[in-house]
Amino acid sequence: MVLSSIKAVIPRNVKRVWEAVTAVERYSWRSDLSKTEILSSTKFVEYTKNGYPTYFTITEVKPCRRWELEIENSNMRGHWIGIFSEKGCKTEIGFTEQIIVKKLFLRPFIKGYLRKQQVQFVTDLKRYLS
Repeated sequence: MVLSSIKAVIPRNVKRVWEAVTAVERYSWRSDLSKTEILSSTKFVEYTKNGYPTYFTITEVKPCRRWELEIENSNMRGHWIGIFSEKGCKTEIGFTEQIIVKKLFLRPFIKGYLRKQQVQFVTDLKRYLS
């Protein structure tokens, strides 16, 4: 299992940050996605710019505090935890992914890939909310 975490402070209130991250259907601020698809109240799919799907199942929701998801695609499966903490008029976010790689040849690359994805997500989020 590979573990990757990122923390950042976003200069917006926690409600606004929460809404941006959890509004799956409003993905246009994400530079890595071509579309999303809502399957049910707890399941959705994100498609990369190349059309590669990743499936998500929401497993825990504590509004403006915690959002947890199971993740799966043909290369990996795992769990994502998002923690949102109000810091005055700012929000501290902490995102952690625990991933199991399905294809052995990808194992040496997954840590770097996850880190790159997390940095891009936070960069896009900050740009969107600025």
